Amino acid sequence: MHIHAYSWLGEKELFDRDVLRRLPDRPRPPVTPEDQEHHSRQVDAFRRSELPPTETAHWLLKAPRLIRETFEEPKDAAAWLGGQLTEHAPGFHSQQEADTARLSRLVATAADTLTHGGDVSVGFYVGRTSFLSLALVTCSPNRSAPGAPCPQG
Repeated sequence: MHIHAYSWLGEKELFDRDVLRRLPDRPRPPVTPEDQEHHSRQVDAFRRSELPPTETAHWLLKAPRLIRETFEEPKDAAAWLGGQLTEHAPGFHSQQEADTARLSRLVATAADTLTHGGDVSVGFYVGRTSFLSLALVTCSPNRSAPGAPCPQG
């Protein structure tokens, strides 16, 4: 098992558009060639999109270029998360969210979750209109999506 780290910082309005962040459903039978082509285009658009998926494990279906780091050890992945939180905390919308004790607990919980094969996803408002999404996704295999291939091949 290894762990891929992902981050996204962008407009909250765009993040809130769930339809852009959801893996498209397969067409219902009877399926025409046009239906299949339309579905293929939707899946391709989902994979190319930099927006965080609604399901954390679906990061593994996205383009490998979106991986920020890869870790073999949960504690190293949690340390990356801690670094990201420290870097962005001054811009968090709420002082409560930026509280260092709270952020330390998030990092400790992330390390424990990753050790047990789970994924970690956190998000914070940054400034007035932005949103920060950070994710750590276990790979090979992922407990939530055991059939998902490793994006790095």
